[in-house]
Amino acid sequence: MPLDKDSLAHVAIIASPAIGDSLLLMTVAHNLRRAGSNVTVFGAHIHALRAWFPGFDIRPALPPDQASEVLRDYGAVVQLHEARPLPEPHAIHPRALILEHLCRMRSPQSMAQRLVEYCRAELGLLDPEKHNGLVPPAGLVHRSHQARVVIHPTASTPDKCWLASRFVTLARRLRDEGLDPHFIISPAERPQWEHVQELGLGLPALGGLDEVEAWIFGSGWFIGNDSGIGHLASNLHVPTLSLFMRQGGARTWRPDWGPGRILVGGDYIPTGKLKEKLWKYALTPGRVARDFSRFRANGSWPSPYAVAAAGAAMPAL
Repeated sequence: MPLDKDSLAHVAIIASPAIGDSLLLMTVAHNLRRAGSNVTVFGAHIHALRAWFPGFDIRPALPPDQASEVLRDYGAVVQLHEARPLPEPHAIHPRALILEHLCRMRSPQSMAQRLVEYCRAELGLLDPEKHNGLVPPAGLVHRSHQARVVIHPTASTPDKCWLASRFVTLARRLRDEGLDPHFIISPAERPQWEHVQELGLGLPALGGLDEVEAWIFGSGWFIGNDSGIGHLASNLHVPTLSLFMRQGGARTWRPDWGPGRILVGGDYIPTGKLKEKLWKYALTPGRVARDFSRFRANGSWPSPYAVAAAGAAMPAL
């Protein structure tokens, strides 16, 4: 049943510590704001990207020991997962809306679309849209480096990661085809990937998440694991090829803002445990390269972003 208007007049959004989940939950924040709600977003990743979400009240992550005091004047509190980042949201606020059921429901829809339907069916919002309020800062040019392929070879857990050696093989193949592949990794992961530079592959030294976002925004393509950076690329409408272990996980968690394609490594592997162990071996660099080639040949997509006036510059390569 939709909530009463008073509860939705002043809403706190508690963003996840995961990048992808944070971007997805901003769909709810955006649609509440469109409907006239006064929305405050708490979260480290969204706070780092606050320049990309103009008009939102975005604050750093909320420490759990301060949550009761900070949230007491809000009509409702929205959190995606039951126990994170706030471990007991129902004990903190009487109108805590936990969206975990959307993650577990049987549905062909992506999480991005499920959140739109949640806004319509459970929050009672009229005409919600699959957009989260992201607006590029002035001066950035969308997909200005058409040949540049961003490769993101890591993820939140090892089971989601395709083999590192196969990402390198893929990148070398793309380079031989005239493309310009670059690996995007965190500063902590950089020592394990510096060897790719000796092979003539890109490994840009980027700073904060906002700089990573600007760099991806100017890139032509994205290939990566099931990860938050894949959602970020999709959110920026950079065509995205995502590698998944299972069809069910791909159906729910596929990036679903911009043009995208998924490739599932465990399609023909019989059990869950075997899929987890073997999918990354079953998925070959040749198969990924061929799928990516078909994706690129599928057509050109008009950019949803107008070229902004001179302002912030693209980060240097």
